[in-house]
Amino acid sequence: MTIPSPAWKPSDEHAPPLKPLDDALAELLAQAAPLVGTDTVDTFDADGRVLAQTAVSPLQVPPLDNSAMDGYAVRRADVAAPGVALPITLPVSQRIPAGAAGTPLAAGTAARIFTGAPVPAGADAIVMQEDCEALDGGSCVRVNAVPAPGQWVRRAGEDIALGAQVLAAGTRLTPAALGLAASIGLGTLQVARRPRVALFSTGDELVMPGEVPPERMPPGAIYNSNRFFLRTLLRRLGCEVADLGIVPDRREATIAALREAAQACDLIVTSGGVSVGEEDHIRPAVESLGTLALWQIGMKPGKPFAYGRVGGAHFMGLPGNPVSSFMTFALLVRPFVLRLQGVADAAPRSMAATAGFDWPRADKRREFLRVRRAPDGTLELFPNQSSGVLTSAAWADGVVDNPAGCTIARGDTVRYLPMAELLS
Repeated sequence: MTIPSPAWKPSDEHAPPLKPLDDALAELLAQAAPLVGTDTVDTFDADGRVLAQTAVSPLQVPPLDNSAMDGYAVRRADVAAPGVALPITLPVSQRIPAGAAGTPLAAGTAARIFTGAPVPAGADAIVMQEDCEALDGGSCVRVNAVPAPGQWVRRAGEDIALGAQVLAAGTRLTPAALGLAASIGLGTLQVARRPRVALFSTGDELVMPGEVPPERMPPGAIYNSNRFFLRTLLRRLGCEVADLGIVPDRREATIAALREAAQACDLIVTSGGVSVGEEDHIRPAVESLGTLALWQIGMKPGKPFAYGRVGGAHFMGLPGNPVSSFMTFALLVRPFVLRLQGVADAAPRSMAATAGFDWPRADKRREFLRVRRAPDGTLELFPNQSSGVLTSAAWADGVVDNPAGCTIARGDTVRYLPMAELLS
């Protein structure tokens, strides 16, 4: 793949227009062919993995009609026939706990039954125990309510039919999905293999927390926060992460790190160094080993972004400002990584919400404003939307996706993206 790199700087008068975010994502996903290879894992251990093979049910669930309540199985004709007055007393002919099979229910009798137990042949309704009264030590029951036809009966196959497709290949497995797989007897699952991702940061100003106490930080130094949230986000997406640490701002060191990463990984993710300054070595280093496109994306925060190839590995370079790095990961890297695992639609799902704030300053870029729900259900805005204020991302429970050129007035309906959609 050859992607031409633009020969311009952001200050040039003839700089090309900003690339729309949706166009950038489409171009990225076009390069994200699912990885070759699968793993077979215990269903207990498959949370967050991506199913590689469609799960088809070898049985129906539930396998038999069963009771949805503790109560009494009856023939409606015995309690709802013309001329029958309630309450009516019936002998209890059998007791059916969950896991046991009863015998056909004789006319004029009731069966004591418990939740999940098979409904005996002949019974056509369940009267819950709150509408009954046990008599003579349980040998008889007084029925005080007429059940509707089929009341509290779970029908065989009403959840899953025999031969039904239960989970499609490409499904990202959740706790509920694992329970569903278990309900059709799947003790193991075939899943996409984990992407191998190399991660490193660039910048001589970066210091690792714990290595230098705050009172001894050199002038101009900052703690490397990006490394912590990027590694965590990658692991949440099921990746095996090779953390290469902080790479010095030297071209030779950057080339060496890229060469090492490309030998064993499917994807290289970096933060910082994707601008065009003299100390930004990512671009020339990647170009010396492969191909690179440096994009100026029409999103705020998060304009500088790079994509390319180094050997057989994909490369994605994120901006250094923490909120810019956070948002470009959520909106570009996350769907790319999921597509590598076979997820067809990894776009975050938005919902309509009401703005509880004013945003009178329209921007030429598509904005992602950090917000959270107020007690009245409206969205409140973090007061400082700077790309360097990571507090805004930790405080927020979502972002407002505000189109380019748009202002927001209190009470407007806006597009809200929950953090759960962006980070999980």
